[in-house]
Amino acid sequence: MAQLRQDYSQFVARDIEIVVVGPEDAQAFAAYFAKESLPFIGLPDPTASVLKLYGQEVNLFKLGRMPAQVLIDRAGVARYVHYGHSMSDIPKNEELLALGDEINITTHKESLSHV
Repeated sequence: MAQLRQDYSQFVARDIEIVVVGPEDAQAFAAYFAKESLPFIGLPDPTASVLKLYGQEVNLFKLGRMPAQVLIDRAGVARYVHYGHSMSDIPKNEELLALGDEINITTHKESLSHV
């Protein structure tokens, strides 16, 4: 999450919203977000309902949820999914920003074609 925080202004400038989903309950999640001064949205998922919806892996030998990044367009369509195999298997911000730009351009063109 620190990686996302570093370039948060670039995501905002591109009209990309970051939502971090975690296994903690609401109180623990809010406390962590406050302690770390995270500027984006945090969604507690203690029952793993979002995890199951997007097929995120849980690996008890690696202490829980594996990282997953999902880029969802304005219509709610998942346009990119990356399932990490370890906590170090996370796409760089530059890659996520470029993919976000591509998704924004594509969805903008699609919306114009429906007019």
